[in-house]
Amino acid sequence: MAGTAGTPGTPRVLRAMNDRAALDLLLEHGPLSRTRIGKLTGLSKPTASQLLSRLEAAGLVLATGTTEGRPGPSAQLYEVNPAAGHAAGLDVTPQRILAAVADITGRTVGRFELPTPGRRTGTPVVQQVTDALDGAVKAAGLARDDVHRLVIGTPGAFDPTTGRLRYASHLPGWHSPTLLEELAAALPMPFEYENDVNLVALAEQRLGAARGHADFVLLWNQEGLGAALVLGGRLHRGWTGGAGEVGFLPVPGTPLVRQVTKANSGGYQELAGSQAVPRLARELGIEDVPQGPYAEAAAELVARAAQADDDAHRHLLQTYATRLATGLASLVSVLDPELVVLSGASLTSGGEPLRALVQTELEELAASRPRLVVGDVREHPVLRGALESALATTRDEVFDTSR
Repeated sequence: MAGTAGTPGTPRVLRAMNDRAALDLLLEHGPLSRTRIGKLTGLSKPTASQLLSRLEAAGLVLATGTTEGRPGPSAQLYEVNPAAGHAAGLDVTPQRILAAVADITGRTVGRFELPTPGRRTGTPVVQQVTDALDGAVKAAGLARDDVHRLVIGTPGAFDPTTGRLRYASHLPGWHSPTLLEELAAALPMPFEYENDVNLVALAEQRLGAARGHADFVLLWNQEGLGAALVLGGRLHRGWTGGAGEVGFLPVPGTPLVRQVTKANSGGYQELAGSQAVPRLARELGIEDVPQGPYAEAAAELVARAAQADDDAHRHLLQTYATRLATGLASLVSVLDPELVVLSGASLTSGGEPLRALVQTELEELAASRPRLVVGDVREHPVLRGALESALATTRDEVFDTSR
């Protein structure tokens, strides 16, 4: 008996699979000719022509320019229609909400920053979120209804069993048990939430140093110390969403921290977090320790230590590397990852000198020896990960031509 229209193997489904393959190639390579698409997909020229006509009629591709500078006649080029869909991302910290909108190709078309001065603000969180989103949508020259999906990145994680934010007591206003329901009522598009460090890992997996890797750990050190765990190609979040909250990890070299959620800190955070770097620099007699936010001070000190040639700065970088490797050794011993990505300004500012020292220390502290790399996604990596997450689902919906 012949299958129905939605059965795998039917013409409609096969056409949809070819359509998606062509769209993915256009996203990866940019404008392509009909002949090139046919070669990359294995489709005949007539079938490739029908495919492009179908996608053009659906508003998913545009004819754009022709091939030039090559032997033979010029050929029409096609690209994904950037206006076929839009997605939004939010990066939430206690100080601000950074919002952006990207078109279906991944290009950021609007960005907006909303200051949120901690406990001094009287603006409800739902309004903060909608104000930030509206700012980015306006900057993109769009309307709210043009955005297909939103992903919100925050410190900590929303516990799937209770719907409440955990592991982020420093984020005021975000701990209401009804917050997710209030956001769902206020936002006109589907939204998801994700831990900020998990989003950085997603950005590195799709765009950066972890491309092609299915098992890796990303260690993040900026305002807080955390990790993301990617196992078998998928994020591992844990039962309460707290997988990777390694700042709470008890480690040798620092007093045992109890009631860690109340303190919003733990042994590894106290030993190797950004706030420990300026303190260590002072202990080593380093002058001109930067003032201001400790994450910025730490990044500046680590960058300086990676380039300096005096004993104090060399000692600073070596001690910091040992402290980082101390906590990483526990993760590596349990997870045995293929790769460790160092991310966040307090790590990336050290570049290759810091990476090499941590690699050497880790090889002495752990039995398995994953390769360490410095993250490639440096500009607003949490926001980039949020956009990539939102775009993945948006593309699945917009590019589905089987419906």
